[in-house]
Amino acid sequence: MKVNENSVISLPIRNLIALCAAVAMGIFAYTEITARLTSLETSRELFESDLLKKSTQLPTDQEQYMLLEHLAGEVERIQEELEENRHTAVNLNRAMKDIEKMQSTIEKNIYLCLRYPNAFQENAYL
Repeated sequence: MKVNENSVISLPIRNLIALCAAVAMGIFAYTEITARLTSLETSRELFESDLLKKSTQLPTDQEQYMLLEHLAGEVERIQEELEENRHTAVNLNRAMKDIEKMQSTIEKNIYLCLRYPNAFQENAYL
């Protein structure tokens, strides 16, 4: 079979329409994939440039980081002091109760000494 400019091709119309639709869908898919790739590459480039800008630290940034570290240490020290103060408050409350108990015992003994002076002369060391 020889093919030249005078060759005739016979093709049903529905096959011709299907062939045109397939070519159109292929072209559409290609442009969509290309657009998506371009979008992703652009966003990657923007992300990398932002990351590079943020990675460079200025002297003021370094000073702020040093201040933050110092403040974090101060906060830890203050928290430790608070914990110690809580324990001290508990100990003080216990000591106050003991002092009140001793005070009431002393007052009771003084009252008994004043009321019954002869009873305590034998036990002078009380």
